Amino acid sequence: MMSGVALVTGAGSGIGRAIALKLAADGYAVTVNDLSLDRAEAVADEIRGAGGKALGVAGDVSSEADAAAIHRAASAAHGDVTLLVNNAGIAHQALFENLDVADFDRMFAVHVRGTFLMTKAVLPAMLAAGAGVIVNVASQLGQIGGVELVHYSGAKAAIIGMTKALAREVSARGVRVNAVAPGPINTPLVMQLSEEWRDAKRAGLPLGRFGEPQEVAETVAFLASPAASLFVGQTLGPNSGDVML
Repeated sequence: MMSGVALVTGAGSGIGRAIALKLAADGYAVTVNDLSLDRAEAVADEIRGAGGKALGVAGDVSSEADAAAIHRAASAAHGDVTLLVNNAGIAHQALFENLDVADFDRMFAVHVRGTFLMTKAVLPAMLAAGAGVIVNVASQLGQIGGVELVHYSGAKAAIIGMTKALAREVSARGVRVNAVAPGPINTPLVMQLSEEWRDAKRAGLPLGRFGEPQEVAETVAFLASPAASLFVGQTLGPNSGDVML
């Protein structure tokens, strides 16, 4: 049984919800963030109903003010954050020639700027304590690219690069930084993509199926645990075999 203070962004549904529930079951006090307070509170209620400690907080991680407020709420409720999971994300599908600048900017704002802002918020206390874990949720499309997902793939690739670079800066000071790069997972976000896209992707997977949110949550929980003490700047791939390294 682990313990600590976890902050999971984008945790009102899908992978984030599964991560929050898993970490709570492992003994963490969890702050559940989502754009929607209702979704965040619903997951927090699930955790509390199972005997865990949880707080639901609304906020847009791409907003500097919101990111600071999310962190303040988490710290006020449970103490310094010892585990940050940067999971918040959005999906949008379009051929590159049809992408608007606004679509591109929003994709990078949520995924990349959001990861940056939330990490900036929690890192000082982790460094002061000489301990902490950050897990960034990327995507296998950040490794291999995806048709009609240039902006999404680019943003997820940026997260992988940030993970490696930050790990080189802070690992010797007690903070471990790693990433997970899930393949297609049965979540509301993936269901936003076209049926044709999903059918073609499923057909090409060696495992022959999409993953479940709980399977990704197990990978995150491993990276958060002492069992992953030698994992630094790594990107683990629960991806149904879409990427093999």
